[in-house]
Amino acid sequence: MHKLTRLTGVVSALALAVTGCNVRLRDTTPAELPANDALGMYEVSAALSRDMLVTPGSVYVFALGDRQRVALSPAADGTHWRGFYSVRCSSSFPLQFVLEWKQLFEVQQQLLPARPRQVRLSEAPQPRELRIDTSGAAPRGGWQGVVRYRFVTAPRVEITGAHIEPLSGAPGDVAAARALAVLTALPLTVSCGDYAELQLSSAAARARGVLVVELDHPSLARWTTQVEFAPK
Repeated sequence: MHKLTRLTGVVSALALAVTGCNVRLRDTTPAELPANDALGMYEVSAALSRDMLVTPGSVYVFALGDRQRVALSPAADGTHWRGFYSVRCSSSFPLQFVLEWKQLFEVQQQLLPARPRQVRLSEAPQPRELRIDTSGAAPRGGWQGVVRYRFVTAPRVEITGAHIEPLSGAPGDVAAARALAVLTALPLTVSCGDYAELQLSSAAARARGVLVVELDHPSLARWTTQVEFAPK
């Protein structure tokens, strides 16, 4: 009976030890990242902790989403993992993690979270100001300038409208905006990563106003660029 009691105690202790074999992961990827169309690669990361009975070299972490399975690399101490996820022409991407580790004689696997979360991608700021030099004699048809916009978080973007507004309701600003006009025919459709060019003209050597651009972009429906024509 004494031997049986001792054996039962050993089995119970082993059961507790097996229960304690666990790996925990915390997603440390930001909720939003600036869009980067040049590379189309975004860093995803996670913090990891493990119980003592989990062999360090037996742990693997993968990022999942949009038919991708990206192996993450650990830091020297194995507590932080990072990898690069490929995305182009999208305003967000889904993210989940798969944990794999060896627990005694079995390989364990866990998917976190149960449903993927969306990491948002934000467009780089579009031009806020444009200054056109009107030094010298007036060209035929007036002075002209071009504002360039570039969008990388949607496959295609359509500029549905563009017009000039005065900087303010002051008489001087209202008068200064009258000389400005948008020459580009609209709507204008541009593919992801390409430049959309809006050509402007001024009938006066000195003019200023606000170019208001309307778009069908999923997260950017309106943009304003302050425009000034003036000699240097």
